[in-house]
Amino acid sequence: MTMAYDVFNGDADGICALHQLRLHTPAEAHLITGVKRDIELLRRVPDGAADVLVLDISLDANAGELRRLLDGGARVEYYDHHSADCAFEHPALRLHCDGSPDVCTSILVDRRLGGRHRLWAVTAAFGDNLEPIAQTMAREMGLGDDAIADLAQLGQTINYNAYGECTEDLHIAPEALYREVSGYQNPFDFIGSSAVYRRLREGYREDCERLHELQPYLERPGGAIYLLPATAWSRRVSGVLANRLAARRDGASFAVLNERSDGSYLVSVRSGAPSLRSACGLCQQFDSGGGRVAAAGINRLPRQELASFMKRFCEYFELKGTWNDYHPQNS
Repeated sequence: MTMAYDVFNGDADGICALHQLRLHTPAEAHLITGVKRDIELLRRVPDGAADVLVLDISLDANAGELRRLLDGGARVEYYDHHSADCAFEHPALRLHCDGSPDVCTSILVDRRLGGRHRLWAVTAAFGDNLEPIAQTMAREMGLGDDAIADLAQLGQTINYNAYGECTEDLHIAPEALYREVSGYQNPFDFIGSSAVYRRLREGYREDCERLHELQPYLERPGGAIYLLPATAWSRRVSGVLANRLAARRDGASFAVLNERSDGSYLVSVRSGAPSLRSACGLCQQFDSGGGRVAAAGINRLPRQELASFMKRFCEYFELKGTWNDYHPQNS
């Protein structure tokens, strides 16, 4: 029985990063993944694991479990682009972490592999809202407009599928989606042949049409906050909304909040000026908060902290106006 484990985020970046590595070095391994915000995945790896590959989950959120596995004799290779303030050295750990705003985990893997499966890295970069980087990589490969548009849609659709409170919210479980993707060396073959992708694309189209129904709860020069209803479709589309808002590139910052089944909120934050006011700098002020400088989130914001979060968001990103202007019922 194999004691190898592939542990990866269920979004486009995690799936494409693993696919690149397994195209390069096929291996039998147990798969551990989940919805996009299910990041404390190393706790699901049992004691006695021999080889563990970790992709696109925060080291800071898994540092204790990582230490457990290493101390238990596991060999760990870890690729990630989130905050790694808790990183440490260990003879059995190969760590590839870079928190720069212009990389994702699939790009780190692409660098490691010398570009051998770069089309999948481009796909992941589009899915992770790194459009300028993805465009540059694609142009350097000689891809035309139509091919680039196809990869962009693929990345965005795979990424969209990862958003939900649980796998039941999703059109297809991330493990099943990875297994479908793993049957294709070339993303264009996947686009042209996969019935799963056609189903995902239709779900993506239907959910995106409902974005027109959404209005900001708070909107001022410099940013906005969206409160989404407690429905499966709004949980699926929350990442698309956050990324579309960020794609305006007008220096504005945004927060998208989904009500969870227990009454708390799942929060996504996009910073319009990440070098000055990082998204993770705000989110780390709350329990279960973290992420990257441009994009971060809070996995569970208690309902009683909602007003506090909104106030802090406005102050942190220096939105013009007073707090009473934003949330008068809390005055």
